[in-house]
Amino acid sequence: MTFFAPFCLPFIIGALTMFSILAWKWGSWLWRLSRADKLAVLRAVPTRATWEALSEAVCEALLHRRIFRINPVLGYMHMSLALGWFLLIAVGWAETLAYMGLRYVPLQGHVFFKYFATGLPHKPVFDFVMDLLLLFVLSGVALAWFKRLRSRALGLRRTTRHVAGDRVALAALWFIFPARLAAESATCALYGGGSFLTGTLGGWMAAHAGTMALMNFETVAWWFYSSCLGLFFVALPFSRYMHIFTEIPLIFLRRYGLRSSEKEGSYDRFQVEACSRCGICIDPCQLQRVLQIDRVQSVYFLRDRRYGMLDREVADNCLMCGRCAERCPVGIDLNTLRISSRDRLRNVPDERRYDYLRGVDRSSGEGRVGYFAGCMTLLTPRTLQSMERIFEAAGERVWWADREGGVCCGRPLKLAGETDSAHKMMRYNTDLFRSHGITTLVTSCPICLRVFREDYDLQGIEVLHHSEYILRLVRAGRLALGRSAERFTYHDPCELGRGSGIYEAPREVIAAVGELLEPAHTRADALCCGSSLADTTLDDGQQVALARDAAGELDATGAEVIVTSCPLCKKALARGTRRAVRDLSEVVADSIADRVGDRAGGQA
Repeated sequence: MTFFAPFCLPFIIGALTMFSILAWKWGSWLWRLSRADKLAVLRAVPTRATWEALSEAVCEALLHRRIFRINPVLGYMHMSLALGWFLLIAVGWAETLAYMGLRYVPLQGHVFFKYFATGLPHKPVFDFVMDLLLLFVLSGVALAWFKRLRSRALGLRRTTRHVAGDRVALAALWFIFPARLAAESATCALYGGGSFLTGTLGGWMAAHAGTMALMNFETVAWWFYSSCLGLFFVALPFSRYMHIFTEIPLIFLRRYGLRSSEKEGSYDRFQVEACSRCGICIDPCQLQRVLQIDRVQSVYFLRDRRYGMLDREVADNCLMCGRCAERCPVGIDLNTLRISSRDRLRNVPDERRYDYLRGVDRSSGEGRVGYFAGCMTLLTPRTLQSMERIFEAAGERVWWADREGGVCCGRPLKLAGETDSAHKMMRYNTDLFRSHGITTLVTSCPICLRVFREDYDLQGIEVLHHSEYILRLVRAGRLALGRSAERFTYHDPCELGRGSGIYEAPREVIAAVGELLEPAHTRADALCCGSSLADTTLDDGQQVALARDAAGELDATGAEVIVTSCPLCKKALARGTRRAVRDLSEVVADSIADRVGDRAGGQA
């Protein structure tokens, strides 16, 4: 049997083109990895990480588990196309083996086996399974068509806008499987075989068309099917569908310990091109939902970066709140990619503005516990005063790093892309902390907390947010709090919650002093206050609009007091509501004062 017909040419050319481009891309990206990354990969390959990566690849690249958790209908659509097509290929190879034994069959022989196997006795089990899988994939195609027309019906307010390569690949993908159904059914109409799908449709064709018409239609259908496949394969490396062949190696590299950094690297190419542009990251974006600012969301940022057309407007206009990253089904490190892009677009390596930092030490006090207020806490003096009251009540001796002013933690500059200047600040503060011999560093600012934990070399110094520190004091019995009937609602700061994973500590502290009411969006889904230091493009009116949106949900709980654990969020939310907005430390300090006052009144 000869496994070739002229209509196979578009498929063969397309497949050769695609695999050649993929080999070049993968090869160049892997070759450009740093020596440290290459060694990390080689060491991790024979470990458990490989099996964990394989399991994740099946769960996410084929079953699309994360999308299922967000939206079951979209999850089914993606799974039917990915898993269905994979199984069509796998079962198709098994079918060829069942018919032909161990005989060599070229690639096109497997793909178009129904056409070449007309002279062989049919195996009903394979006919049924292949028809079932084809129906499975077609159901996903139907949902994809419907999504482009009625995205809201599938739970998406917006879908992504495509570039030319996306449109070509998408059009080809939409017609691949309907074309396969038509081609296999026409062959069944002429030669028999098939099952409940292709066999039934083929029987209907045979009953309503003559043999010559069917033969002509069969030729056209197989040509169309092959052409759709070939066109899709040629367009794939230049379209959103490059994620099909990029997400899996990304999963393995991530399991092997590779990470993005604030400087662009070869590993970033896997992240950027693993984005499927599914659009799930658009709806969580408050810039789009509240301010109707479009084309700056992560899906467009990644698209523009991939095609070398990223500009400052797109790179800088992002709250970097993490809501989109929390939803991303591929797990792309969106915020770090933003920072590295900003670093490339605006970093000034030779900057000398911060040379004056050498020798500056405005710290005061002594103790094994150090307190770093941070710039924003110094601008919200009630937070600083409340922490003084808490330290005093707990009998803690404290070294005050910046009560009289000091050096910024460096994260705002890092978020803006001036990473080299940020590291000058980090080196100064690191030396300062170590020179005073502290073992615990407490901060009230989640922005400072995150950079201390992620970017500073503070080995041997425990870093705590004040919510964690206060909870530790309460649990140890060093801080006794009085409980009241007051109702509180809590706003999760982006850098503290999604950024640092701290959700329970502030809630446990609030529950010790009153009743806690949760807003509609909370914990990992909490809204940003709108005054993020990461977005350098928003004007004051836009920031207030975002604050009102977030505060509105907190007001809706009916709580008397809005509590947050970030000085920046406190100032922002106060502009969006008439209710009292207080830092967690203020609530705790007032509880201490109330308890002392009640005891004094009882003694009188």
